[in-house]
Amino acid sequence: MAKYRKKPVVIDAVQFTGENCIEILTFIGRGVDALEIHTTDLPVIPTLEGELTASPGDWIIKGVFGEFYPVKPDIFAATYEPA
Repeated sequence: MAKYRKKPVVIDAVQFTGENCIEILTFIGRGVDALEIHTTDLPVIPTLEGELTASPGDWIIKGVFGEFYPVKPDIFAATYEPA
């Protein structure tokens, strides 16, 4: 069996703190419409597999094809480092 290494790719990411829902919605390109956004709201992230809700601490990353998805903090730390 052959082994493969993940290619080094630089991604854009924002960590959801639980208080920056508007920042997350702006990052993923969803405008904040007439609905009032509260600091306790959880952002819904459109992914290739459907919509997922981000939890505080999750990182929202933009993939190589422009797709978005939430990543748990432990997986993010094991997979990514500052560029």
